[in-house]
Amino acid sequence: MNLVVFGPDIETPLLKQLARHCDARAIEQIDPAAFRLVEAQRRDGVAELCDAAGIDYAFVPAKRRLADFGLFVTDMDSTLIDIECIDEIADQCGKKHQVAEITEAAMRGEIDFRESLTRRVAQLAGLDAGALETVFRERLRLNPGAERLLATLKANGIVTVLVSGGFTYFTDRLKAQLGFDHAYANTLEVVDGKLTGKVTGPVVDAQAKADHLSRIRDQLDLSADRVMAAGDGANDLPMFQAAGFRIAYQAKPVLRAQADCSLRHSGLDAVLKLFA
Repeated sequence: MNLVVFGPDIETPLLKQLARHCDARAIEQIDPAAFRLVEAQRRDGVAELCDAAGIDYAFVPAKRRLADFGLFVTDMDSTLIDIECIDEIADQCGKKHQVAEITEAAMRGEIDFRESLTRRVAQLAGLDAGALETVFRERLRLNPGAERLLATLKANGIVTVLVSGGFTYFTDRLKAQLGFDHAYANTLEVVDGKLTGKVTGPVVDAQAKADHLSRIRDQLDLSADRVMAAGDGANDLPMFQAAGFRIAYQAKPVLRAQADCSLRHSGLDAVLKLFA
């Protein structure tokens, strides 16, 4: 097992301290902002040392390469993009605070997702559907490194899937923009140009996200260890359990505890350094 550390301004004394702490055989430079500690042993305290220095880390099997993976599945809100879309939609009708509180509780795992979705979407009843375009055009931004990560995955022949408890209005547009192979989310009901406060069709909740991953994984005849999943909240836990390598991006503690790599100081494309 190798320990990969990455981030700005990694100082030599820290690398040597980590190498001693984990009994690493050698330190190899991957690029100016990433280093590999060869044959490192898992030890308590690595997270604390890295967090204090403002860098990220992951333990990765030796010789694991990007080409070993065949499927990448990612959440959308606060993972691929920097907003929670439903919170920003609610802001268009003056209800962002109420909706955001429910969103946060759901991400921490304190409220069942289906219940949270029903309660939040109900707050949008009567809003002009044009608010969706406003959010997409004016507020939605990709998180750092997203475009490079997706382009590199696709260049390596890895199937990419966007799966979200959010809404198809946004996943469909991001699928086209970034070239995802598949995208799944909830559909907001619109009647006479207004949101009704309901969703139509099957609800994409935590289990549905995991089911989409498992179905596509099986269609591709891949083992779980050839699947990467990325997310940020409790709604991504079942999806994590179905994947072989789990990436938590700016995530809640409940998800970080289950992650193989927790990105707190780096962009999404830092994942590529792990398998260089």
